[in-house]
Amino acid sequence: MTGIRLTAPAPGWAIDADVVVVGSGVAGLTTALRCAAAGLDTVVVTKARLDDGSTRWAQGGIAAALGEGDTPEQHLADTLVAGAGLCDEEAVRTLVTEGPDAVRRLITTGAHFDTTDSGDIALTREGGHHRRRIAHAGGDATGAEISRALVEAVRAAALRIIENALVLDLLTDAEGRTAGVSLHVMGEGQHDGVGAVRAPSVVLATGGMGQVFSATTNPSVSTGDGVALALRAGAEVSDLEFVQFHPTVLFLGADSEGQQPLVSEAVRGEGAHLVDASGTRFMVGQHELAELAPRDIVAKAITRQMHEHGTEHMYLDARHFGARMWEQRFPTILAACRAHGIDPVTEPIPVAPAAHYASGGIRTDLRGRTTVPGLYACGEVACTGVHGANRLASNSLLEGLVFAERIAADIAETRPPRREPAEAPGAADAPVPLLAPEARTAIQRTMTRGAGVLRSAASLAAAAEELEALHRSAAADADDHDPKVAVPGVDTWEATNLLLVSRVLVAAAREREETRGCHWREDRPDRDDAHWRRHLVVRTAADRTPTVHRTETAAFPPVRPSD
Repeated sequence: MTGIRLTAPAPGWAIDADVVVVGSGVAGLTTALRCAAAGLDTVVVTKARLDDGSTRWAQGGIAAALGEGDTPEQHLADTLVAGAGLCDEEAVRTLVTEGPDAVRRLITTGAHFDTTDSGDIALTREGGHHRRRIAHAGGDATGAEISRALVEAVRAAALRIIENALVLDLLTDAEGRTAGVSLHVMGEGQHDGVGAVRAPSVVLATGGMGQVFSATTNPSVSTGDGVALALRAGAEVSDLEFVQFHPTVLFLGADSEGQQPLVSEAVRGEGAHLVDASGTRFMVGQHELAELAPRDIVAKAITRQMHEHGTEHMYLDARHFGARMWEQRFPTILAACRAHGIDPVTEPIPVAPAAHYASGGIRTDLRGRTTVPGLYACGEVACTGVHGANRLASNSLLEGLVFAERIAADIAETRPPRREPAEAPGAADAPVPLLAPEARTAIQRTMTRGAGVLRSAASLAAAAEELEALHRSAAADADDHDPKVAVPGVDTWEATNLLLVSRVLVAAAREREETRGCHWREDRPDRDDAHWRRHLVVRTAADRTPTVHRTETAAFPPVRPSD
């Protein structure tokens, strides 16, 4: 344990449970439902409303070998290619073999996928897939349908739910084992202010950290809270340098910040073309799959075209779909485009890459266990080894499903006893100085400039120095007892979390002196398997400095010495 905690008041209330699940996307709600079904007293904590997680924004679908002629082996092969040499093959094999039945269980839970005239699940293609294996719902509203089904199931199961709650820190017992979490409820519901859920098993399913960048497809709640909590608790994170930038995000202007509308890869899967201002396709000849190449390749190609043409975006042309197909297959995207004055039925859509998905995260084994006993991670917040250096399209929802079921099974099997936290949060020896709310924008602009799609030693060094200056300034204000020092609150806690995960991301990106997957170093343009087909594992030292360790091989070390 690091002894590091956020500066926060001591809990004013507490409840007890067997399991606390933090997050209400596909990973969190599936875990909670399976734990409750096993007879475990389960509490769900979520930062906004129960259906406000990242899952509901997923457009494309969920990948699984469900179609005629498709096999888990083919799905595995496509995933390994996309992961650029850093996937854990055993983790991928687990995903693709257990995935089809996990999707069927999701259907049993109540999710309705689009079907063909014969009643089979309708399947489409996305980038990196050689077969049609993407199941979708409502045309392009897959995430919303999955979220609806899981939320209804959770409410029907009468699970205890704490909404509008920001998780703060992990509680541990005297031996360093998990004993629950501290959290702050934002003035609504049964609890208010800082409190605690005491439980021997904590599952982090908090989603991504896209808000470290100025423009992202992630919702505003995706501030890396789970990764930050894990780092403060002494857990290891890995592969954080591999941030996937979605190639086709609706371009709203160079100054647009925050969550941007996604134009799903499924649009290209159905035959849309990437073109420049003159209408020339530029992906043909660059990859055998052209517009359906893995996302890192498409994002790089778009970025190169933007640099060569001196423009801020390229175009996605799907006018040949016609109005009927747009309205039936992609109603959500059609509405989003028209809301911003663009009609994809009659004109190409301006698109540019934006931060989309964290391929890395809190390091886990195949049962979702982290390096801290009793702490689990699932979904985008986790690094299971499935995604490697670049996530294959639509594998994320499947990963959440498969590994959520595995986590629930592990907790149900072990059933650890409830433990008494060793100390009240807020009384720790090393409370973290908080950042002022306005630091959030400074962090985002620093990260976009220095650690975005294009990176170099110089850009990353500049980003590291700017982030370090923010870190030093907050510490100095706290040491001087400055009356203007940031006070505990949601906006200061979020800014502080963003700074921590940004410092770790930049530290890893500086260390990896090659280009691989979605980590693109202009000054190191080649992939170097001899030296860099390795994982970077990061921990936070007691002085809050990230320490980066390179693994000896492409395999992850065990999460526990006894494994």
